[in-house]
Amino acid sequence: MIQQFSRIKCLAIIAAMNSMTLPCVLMRAGTSRGPFFLRDWLPADEARRDEVLIGAIGASDLLQVDGVGGGSTLTSKVAIVSRSNEPGCDVDYLFAQVGVGTNSVDTRPNCGNMLSGVAPFAIEQGLVAAQAGETTVRVFNVNTKSRIDVTVLTPGGRVVYEGSTGIDGVAGTAAPIRLNFLDAWGAVTGSVFPTGQRIDVIDGLQVTCIDAAMPLVILRAADLGLSGRESPADLDADRALLARIEAVRCIAGERMGLGDVRHSVVPKPVIASAGDDGDSITSRYFTPRRCHASHAVTGAIGVAAAFALPGTVASSAACRTGTRPVAVLHPQGRIDVEVVLAGPAGDTRIERAALVRTARKILQGELHIPAYVFSTPTDGDKPMKHLIAPALAAASLAVAAPAALAFPTKTITIVVPTAAGGGNDAMARTIAQKLGPLLGQTIIVDNRAGANGSIASEFVARATPDGHTLMLGYIATHAMNPALQKLRYDPVADFEPIGLVGYSPTLMVASGKAPIKDVKDLVAQLKAKPDLYAYASAGNGTAPHYAAELFKLSAGVEMLGVPYKGAAPAVSDTIGGQTQVMFPSLFTAVPHVKAGKLKALAIAGPKRSPLLPDVPTLKEVGVEGVEVQQWYGFFAPAKTPKAIVEQLNKALNQVLNDKEIIKRIEDHGADVEASTPEQFGALVKSELVRWKAVVQRAKLTAD
Repeated sequence: MIQQFSRIKCLAIIAAMNSMTLPCVLMRAGTSRGPFFLRDWLPADEARRDEVLIGAIGASDLLQVDGVGGGSTLTSKVAIVSRSNEPGCDVDYLFAQVGVGTNSVDTRPNCGNMLSGVAPFAIEQGLVAAQAGETTVRVFNVNTKSRIDVTVLTPGGRVVYEGSTGIDGVAGTAAPIRLNFLDAWGAVTGSVFPTGQRIDVIDGLQVTCIDAAMPLVILRAADLGLSGRESPADLDADRALLARIEAVRCIAGERMGLGDVRHSVVPKPVIASAGDDGDSITSRYFTPRRCHASHAVTGAIGVAAAFALPGTVASSAACRTGTRPVAVLHPQGRIDVEVVLAGPAGDTRIERAALVRTARKILQGELHIPAYVFSTPTDGDKPMKHLIAPALAAASLAVAAPAALAFPTKTITIVVPTAAGGGNDAMARTIAQKLGPLLGQTIIVDNRAGANGSIASEFVARATPDGHTLMLGYIATHAMNPALQKLRYDPVADFEPIGLVGYSPTLMVASGKAPIKDVKDLVAQLKAKPDLYAYASAGNGTAPHYAAELFKLSAGVEMLGVPYKGAAPAVSDTIGGQTQVMFPSLFTAVPHVKAGKLKALAIAGPKRSPLLPDVPTLKEVGVEGVEVQQWYGFFAPAKTPKAIVEQLNKALNQVLNDKEIIKRIEDHGADVEASTPEQFGALVKSELVRWKAVVQRAKLTAD
């Protein structure tokens, strides 16, 4: 009995050592509620951080009685705030959706309601100095890589929460908080209309796929036999309707470049119908498999954008440019959105969108995280294994040291340095579908476009080197961009090569809307009128940039370069005619060429492609020296254990030996080629030397 009591006492000691206490501010923000943390308050390791968030919310059970959650997705939200390194931004905001009854944390979606609490929280925590009267905080949303100006009232240099502004779905009134979304248009997929069309037909239904603050697939209520005014409970009770909407959503997700979205919460489905007047629209917003009790803020902006822009299933009868008020009517009232449109009638675009929310600080103090949520013991954020043994010895228990955990032990993230919908993204998602089951873990694809791949590369270079954060790198991130300019990561020293995936030649294409017959015609036109056309690239330092500049040098012509945040938006604008020429990879371009949206002019490589046998090489048409063969491969952070690298290489090569995977990749114009980590590492080093020489010869700059 004494020995059993000692064991119980010892286990209690271990549990106490494994618990964690950290600062926390609980806020109601818009129609949501959740804890707000400074990033420094949380563990640096993402897996440990997610365990803390699960414990904070009490995600393990549906009622969330052991945390601060409220048994609903609207009250299972977390905001993580820190000073921003983004130029012109004050703070970074990372939103996390925590599970209800499931131990899950998803940082892929965004939440505009929680955003309304970020500025008050940042000011009170000393990240931003309060101004007299009101303070505007520029927030960088890490989830969508977009900027939002948030304005709060700060009379006397302090945040006030009391006021007379009411929002539907929240009792009482509070001080107004203005959210002004500056560049959330196409932030997730790279294009406002990521399918290239404003109306698609899916399962016999006309839908609009739009990415404006939140990726949405919008359906007309009448097409579903609905009035559009049904209650959320009635819609949730119609299982056949929900199944049909989900089927449409999954197909839309593929077309939007988001891949397999069965286990993702985006895109969100919306059922739209007429509003009460010419400046309102009725919306039923799904989260995505249940109807929202009111409406998400980001979703409201997307619906308002679809209403204000012409040619969508939700367009208003009178589309006009300038500032336009739009009321999004939802089950608990309305959200008033101010949309600003510009441009000619045929090319109307969104410049910004703004709305008003409120927030209230509920409590501030210490949050206690229970021991059972942690996979390993902790001392704050440090492993406690060195304290467990003495505690057990004191209790006279012989306990063997725990065996080392096998890899992988949690979800694996593949970071893609380009926007969703591009060739790199498609390749990563294709491989992830087979790699996950082989490794026995879920794999998610995290698109971190921007800075020509530097954002993603820096993120992975600084990630925990345990094999759970990987990167699909390519010629731009690990050779071309580093050859062009000094970066905050070293393409060799900061990474462990895992293995090569394959190669894809570069294809020279023209917009179907441009009067360009062939390469010779293009050269003649440009020599007669320099800068007549503009070329799009996935950013300076990427393969499309290098190929275009080498073409200009070899052909003796001038073209204006327009850099984008990845290949997907660059291709989209070339299809639309905003730019007229591009040099994407064959992998990226082939689907658009076959669909007749792009005109293939030439292969920027040593030989013709079997997929486009009638398309000549640039050398064949008289332009020499433009051979840009793109390559792709997987990397892990430096110092990832060799055993894990070898395990990943073995699994990757097994995937690349799969006939289905080979066909899917080759059908897009890439050649699959596997390697050892050592072979891939040697390729990276040799390519870095090669492109540094090209930079000097062509006198390229990052500007």
